[in-house]
Amino acid sequence: MTEKILILDFGSQYTQLIARAVREANVYCEIIPFHKSFEFEPGLKGIILSGSPFSVNEENAPNVAIPEFVQHLPVLGVCYGAQLTAKEFGGRVDKSNKREYGRAKMQIVKPDILLNGISDNSQVWMSHSDSIVALPEGFEVLATTESIPIAAFKKITTDSQPLYGLQFHPEVYHSTEGKTIIKNFLINICGCDAEWTAAHFISETVAALKEKIGNRKVIMALSGGVDSTVAATLITKAIGSNLFGIFVDNGVLRKGEFEQVLEMYKRLGLNVKGVDAKDHFYTALAGKSDPEEKRKIIGKGFIDIFDQEAKLLTGIEMLGQGTIYPDVIESVSVHGPSQTIKSHHNVGGLPDSMKLSLVEPLRSLFKDEVRRVGLELGIPSEMINRHPFPGPGLAIRILGDITAEKVALLQAADDIYIQGLKKANLYSEVWQAGTILLPVKSVGVMGDERTYEFTVALRAVTSVDGMTADWAHLPYEFLADISNEIINNVRGINRVVYDISSKPPATIEWE
Repeated sequence: MTEKILILDFGSQYTQLIARAVREANVYCEIIPFHKSFEFEPGLKGIILSGSPFSVNEENAPNVAIPEFVQHLPVLGVCYGAQLTAKEFGGRVDKSNKREYGRAKMQIVKPDILLNGISDNSQVWMSHSDSIVALPEGFEVLATTESIPIAAFKKITTDSQPLYGLQFHPEVYHSTEGKTIIKNFLINICGCDAEWTAAHFISETVAALKEKIGNRKVIMALSGGVDSTVAATLITKAIGSNLFGIFVDNGVLRKGEFEQVLEMYKRLGLNVKGVDAKDHFYTALAGKSDPEEKRKIIGKGFIDIFDQEAKLLTGIEMLGQGTIYPDVIESVSVHGPSQTIKSHHNVGGLPDSMKLSLVEPLRSLFKDEVRRVGLELGIPSEMINRHPFPGPGLAIRILGDITAEKVALLQAADDIYIQGLKKANLYSEVWQAGTILLPVKSVGVMGDERTYEFTVALRAVTSVDGMTADWAHLPYEFLADISNEIINNVRGINRVVYDISSKPPATIEWE
């Protein structure tokens, strides 16, 4: 049985970072809302309590039975989790004189295995408006900071499993030795073996897929993206040609992508059918300029084509999907789904009438873990390390209505840009890059001729997970070369601009 750490989410913006730090230590973990019940199953090794935007002193503050948990397993409370621990056992938590936010230096006052390998004056990250002002009886301080008398603490009575609290956030980048603290909790205190690797995940998942699917047939929509490709490869390892993949050319893919992706699938031994549906989508998109309407048309068109193809097959009982862990977490968040800013880039659900049970081999993985699994499976690195690409494709990078001519223009310009990034060794330094065709024509001069042609905007951002992003500071010389190459080689474009907006307040895509 795989060992597991449970992270109880009280609504902190950093909860996923705790999970990522645990996974990086090669220990499997799951995030659940604080109010969800769970069993103390044999593989469960410890519990981490997350931070929260709430105050423990609010009337409806989230609460859990820490005294019960700690009878079974080691527990680590982080920020709100630490304050709740102190309060639950009889300590005192009060509003701080000032909101404590940002870097602080931690001094160790009592050596402990939780702080093994941590240097004195280690930098930690604070983000709280309450402070623990008095510890319960039977607890002791392990570390302080200049402004926080209780930065780390533990329960010293021996009537339970180990119980620790940290007033700071060890999971964030600015806590420079925070991941060592988390690792100490996992290895030294919870006794985890730290054997959850990509290879371990593959062998365990393939065995589970063989048992779940048996001799049944699975259909799956493939996009050429990392998630669907890795998921399909795992399913194929389990059931071979009983996976039937469908890859639809919606007319708004990147230049040459349909042929390139099908060739890659062939090399990987995947059973995939390519469907050229460009005309279907161009007809449906004709004259449509509203971005939400374009998204919905492409989503519906995909479902219609997929449904048609599925009806040509017999005996299909299951549907493969490339769902990954952040999608699962969002759907069971503490506060419910986030406010909708726009329809999700990836195409949504399929008709209920298909009545297929789901196969989602990646639903426990973060994006970076999917990539590691893909490389372990032998999928080429150029595929695994591709930039994210929206489900509606170039349709949301063409502002205004869609025509085949505009798509060809944008494909040509975007290909020059992306190939240029690769040649200049800049592609891997960027989270996502793309070209946007603007509904703007401007005057230009080429030789003795006056032109009146389109403008494109180049977009490149740096990011860890796409939730926030900064515009990439690409070299001026590179941008000048790309601008010249696009204008000189793509008839119909005579102006190139560079987008220097960050997210927030802007989004990565323009639509």
